Amino acid sequence: MIKTAKRIFPIGRGMVALGLAAMLAGTVYAQDAAGPDDGLTIPSDLAVLQDGDDTVRRAAVIVNGEVITRTDIKQRLALILAANKGAVSPEEEKRLRMQVLRNLIDETLQIQEAKAEEIQVEPEAIEQTYLRVASENFGQNVKAMDDYLTGIGSSPRSLKRQIEGEMAWQRLLGRNIQPFVNVSNEEVQEVMDRMQASRGTAEYRLGEIYLSASPENRPAVHQNAVRIVEQLKQGGSFIAYARQFSEASTAAVGGDLGWIRLAQLPVELSTVASSMERGQLVGPVEVPGGFSILYLIDKRQVLMADPRDAVLSLKQISIDFPKGTSEDIIKQRVAAFSTAVSQTQSCDAIDGVADQIGATVIANNGIKVRELPPQLQELLLSLQIGQATPPFGAPDDGVRMLMVCGRDETAMANGPSFDQLMSQIEDDRVGKRAQRYLRDLRRDAVIDFN
Repeated sequence: MIKTAKRIFPIGRGMVALGLAAMLAGTVYAQDAAGPDDGLTIPSDLAVLQDGDDTVRRAAVIVNGEVITRTDIKQRLALILAANKGAVSPEEEKRLRMQVLRNLIDETLQIQEAKAEEIQVEPEAIEQTYLRVASENFGQNVKAMDDYLTGIGSSPRSLKRQIEGEMAWQRLLGRNIQPFVNVSNEEVQEVMDRMQASRGTAEYRLGEIYLSASPENRPAVHQNAVRIVEQLKQGGSFIAYARQFSEASTAAVGGDLGWIRLAQLPVELSTVASSMERGQLVGPVEVPGGFSILYLIDKRQVLMADPRDAVLSLKQISIDFPKGTSEDIIKQRVAAFSTAVSQTQSCDAIDGVADQIGATVIANNGIKVRELPPQLQELLLSLQIGQATPPFGAPDDGVRMLMVCGRDETAMANGPSFDQLMSQIEDDRVGKRAQRYLRDLRRDAVIDFN
């Protein structure tokens, strides 16, 4: 697991995202520990893995006297399957069910602990967060989100329960842990000085899925990590899998480690990361205490301006083809289209040219280069004002060209401010203590499997 001040634990920020179960991962049932940091292993023949009658709410697990039903598990699983568009094998779905159960047990323990500490999550606060999720995904149409959740086999109740769990845990950490985490000004200044000294060196933004392992369960954990990598290579969401499986504190933010330098990584990971390209997935990599799966989100130079942060003003010129258009006609028209746009070299004149060749023009200002597909990033960075990309797209969807009409270059990067860096270090320490807190709750829990 990576040890770095960049590992952010989001105190006070709701991490609910529709379709992605933002749940802390880890083994749960505490009394048969598989390793020094884990809880008990859930029995592999647990009846909950079998489908039951959705109309009957039967207990699957009882956590300190509180029931988790088969319906609870099935509805939460539905959110994960929807995030992966249902493209999982029966074996993978069975494994996901088991992980959902672990997450629900953790969630129940967190809510119970908050209540024991007399920390309440008001129904109004849950409804407000639920409304925000609806606003972000369905334009404030709560009924549309309710219908969506029901349609995928989940329910509003299930998502609200998840919201309650996250809010209860954040409030608990905010009262019992965060006030007792202190970071001195000298510590922060030392980190800032090291960043200035490393100006121009490579910095990596990595995603990590960390799975702890003991000598006894190491082969099984490795096999599990291999299966996760296979699912990710087949199109699975890295963020969703990190939230479901990672045992690092960054699980809550989809495994995002933030911007880090190789010196901040364990040797095993720094060696691998140094040769990774953007968008590359590597793993499982054996590290002390377990295995890590790495995904390189981005790469840059420390405290240096990144050309991909430039903000562009673009015009998109596009042509469409009627269904059934022959391949020869498509080639001829694309060639004429490319010639006409390339020879114009003026954003002011392109609208008139587009009218002449039967093309449409859409202007868009304020687009960051890094927000575009990697292939287009390289093309656009090589163009001057008034130049256009080669044609791209497909006849069925339309063929397009992008013309650069303006560029605002990025200023020299100054890195995080003093306050931002202090917050990052504090969040890292809170996250580590939160992991220990949750492990203690698992070990002390009385959990009955039906």
